[in-house]
Parts: sequence; structure tokens; C-alpha cells
Amino acid sequence: MRKFIVGSRRSGLAMTQSRQFIDSLKSHYPDMDIEIKEIVTKGDRIVDVQLSKVGGKGLFVKEIEQALADKEIDMAIHSLKDVPSSMPEGFTIACVPEREDMRDAFLSNNKVHFKDLPAGSVVGTSSLRRGAQLLAMRDDIEVKWVRGNIDTRIKKMESGEYDAIVLAAAGLKRMGWSDNIVTEYFDPESFIPAIAQGALGIECRSDDKELIEMLQKVHSDVDATCTSAERAFLKRMDGSCQVPIGGYAAYEDGELYLTGLIMPEDGSEQYIVKKSHQDPDTLGNLVADEMERIGAKDIIDRINESL
Repeated sequence: MRKFIVGSRRSGLAMTQSRQFIDSLKSHYPDMDIEIKEIVTKGDRIVDVQLSKVGGKGLFVKEIEQALADKEIDMAIHSLKDVPSSMPEGFTIACVPEREDMRDAFLSNNKVHFKDLPAGSVVGTSSLRRGAQLLAMRDDIEVKWVRGNIDTRIKKMESGEYDAIVLAAAGLKRMGWSDNIVTEYFDPESFIPAIAQGALGIECRSDDKELIEMLQKVHSDVDATCTSAERAFLKRMDGSCQVPIGGYAAYEDGELYLTGLIMPEDGSEQYIVKKSHQDPDTLGNLVADEMERIGAKDIIDRINESL
């Protein structure tokens, strides 16, 4: 059997989720020879600037895709929410393994719930989408930008720099943090997650039939369908890191539903559309059609024009 080289970002979370995925793959192919190649991306190098200010599309994937194109690696393990909705020619997301928790987690000093935070409290997040939704829920708090790994962000909160922070539940769970650290989980129906939050996307060259077939052993059709609907909506809306946009697809009583979100950064408007259709691409476009009809696309156009 050939040796497979896996490309992964160097961050602790990226390496952990890469190892977890490889373990699940090797449970089906115990003799599989796999090596991880660490790749530093532009997004990893920029640690002192808000990512949305840098032009967010592909910040965490371009260098990895270049290594894939140059055949330095055979597959890339991405957080699917970092992967642009349009794939370069010759590449495919061949596998979406079972999705981790897609919710956003709220952590606060003294376990104070979000609704009970004193006015003027400082809440840290690196996401425009989270910031906009927090401000829509409470305009008497301050949303402050925070970067760094999970440990760094939690330490900044505990030191008093922030009264609370919002993180992806998936990252906390993959890194082994217990539920005790979380004050509350936001309901994904009312606090819409990022597109494909909690999901991994395994990217490889489209012509690597052997690897694509092997990856099917750890592929989740349900999670691939849900994230496809979310990504179809993102693609149509031309959503990027500069736009507070979210999407959450799930099956309800056997029907596939997608809830889409578009907001301005200050949280002053909120457009939420929920639709159902059995085909994920059609569903993503149905939600996008309705967003355009009610004027939400104007927010994206305004933001893109100002860049």
C-alpha cells in the first residue's frame, strides 16, 4: 500500500483534529502508512490583525492547496468553515466525516449567563457573525476582537481583559475541554453558526480515485448534504470573512431544512430565512433567492463595495 502524506495547519487544534481523523481512517485501514506534513498558512502568520481586515477567503487553505497541486501531499484536512465555497479545478472535498457540535459556546467569568451580564460588559470574539448576533441580542455590551488559540483566549478572559468570550463548541470538544468550562451553548436555531461550523472537509486531487474510495469509509452522507446546502448558500451570497453570514442545515422529520443569516456588522438589522428542499444545492439557492428578494444582499454589496 502506498504511503499517504496529509497536509495540516500547524495550530494545536488543526493537528489534534488531523490526528483524530487519521485514527478513524486507520481503524478501517490498520496498515495504512500516513504521515502529517505541517503547513503554515497566511492566516496562521497574521496574528495581530482581525482576519476580516485581511481579506478572509482562503487564508487558511491556499498554501495547503498549493502543496496538494505540487503533489507534496495527498490530502488536506481542513476545518470546512475555512474552505472557500468555490473549489479550484482539479480538487474535490472527497470526504466530510461525522460533524462535531456546530453550536457556539459562551464562556464567562463567574458563569454569568449572557442575558445576565452587566451593561457595558466586554465580550470577546474573532467573528463578525458572532459579534453582530451578540449586539442584536444586547446593544448595551461591548464586543471586542480577540485572537489566539483556545487556551490564550480563555486566559485573557480569566485575567479580566474580557468578561466573556464566544468560541466554537467543536474546537473545545476536540481539544478535550469539559462542558464545565462552558457557561451556556447558544441554540443554533436562534444564534446561527458559521457555514459548516464543526465539520471537517478532506480535500484531495479529483483524479486520486484510490484515496477517494478509501475516504468513503469515514464519510457522512448526512453531514456532507447539510454542509453542501450551507456552502451553496454562501457561494450564492458571495459571503466572505468581511460579511456577518451564517447558515445551519439539519434534517427535521426526514426533511432537509436550511436557516440562513445575513447581518450588518453592528447588528442593527437581521435577516433570517428558513427553507426546505431535498436537494442541498437547490436549497442553498432557495434561501439565497429569498435573501435577495427581501434586500439582505444589499448588505453584502455595501460591505464589498467599501473594501
